[in-house]
Amino acid sequence: MKNLSLGRLGEKMAAHYLTSLGFQIVEMNFHKHWGELDIVALDNSALPTLVFVEVKTRMQGDRISPEESMTPRKISSVKRSGLYYKNLHPELPECLRIDFVGIVLDENYQILRVNYVKSISGW
Repeated sequence: MKNLSLGRLGEKMAAHYLTSLGFQIVEMNFHKHWGELDIVALDNSALPTLVFVEVKTRMQGDRISPEESMTPRKISSVKRSGLYYKNLHPELPECLRIDFVGIVLDENYQILRVNYVKSISGW
């Protein structure tokens, strides 16, 4: 499976997982020429929060784990894209957060591990 297809599969799995936690998915795969957001969601569990979720999907046995692929540069890109998205949608909550979902799949594309990390970076 090509990386783009693997990434899209992981994003769908992550969206399903987040929905099971009570998140409301607002948008998936928001792209601008200088950045992207995998999942934009609302977390209304406490203070209504607009959450930008970065998803990394890997196959079992890959040299680099999903967590290792989250670089400071990638986090900075998500922040920039998130602020742009928020400016386009002023009706959405003012409280912003970046979360991470790392997914590892087996050779049959079944989930072996999901690692959800809330608030991976200060805003």
